[in-house]
Amino acid sequence: MRKPILTFLTLLFGMTHIVGQNPDLPSSIQRGSELYADFCVTCHLPNGEGVPFAFPPLAKSDYLIKNRAASIKGIKYGNEGELIVNGITYNSAMAPMGLDDEEIADVMNFILNSWGNSSNDPVTIEEVRAITE
Repeated sequence: MRKPILTFLTLLFGMTHIVGQNPDLPSSIQRGSELYADFCVTCHLPNGEGVPFAFPPLAKSDYLIKNRAASIKGIKYGNEGELIVNGITYNSAMAPMGLDDEEIADVMNFILNSWGNSSNDPVTIEEVRAITE
């Protein structure tokens, strides 16, 4: 009985290693998708494409990858002022969402792994906690 379980665990670890993802990342992404549907979809839309010149896209977003800490800070504390995303300037305000650090990590992990974005480096609660105003 132990051998099949050991084989399964070995295969599971091997697959995680091949994919290069933290084993907790898929769970975080799932939780983040639910948070996105509740808090973000109104402005950034179901496909993450946003509204040109009003709400920046999250899909295939160069800003998210280049400005990870600023992206986390925007969710945590809100955002005002100019942002350049995929070559387009946005100058609108985003209110803080009222999410806790774990929820912010989860929604960031969802966004960073959806709509053409890909990140094997999960956003952690500690990383979010370290971001201050």
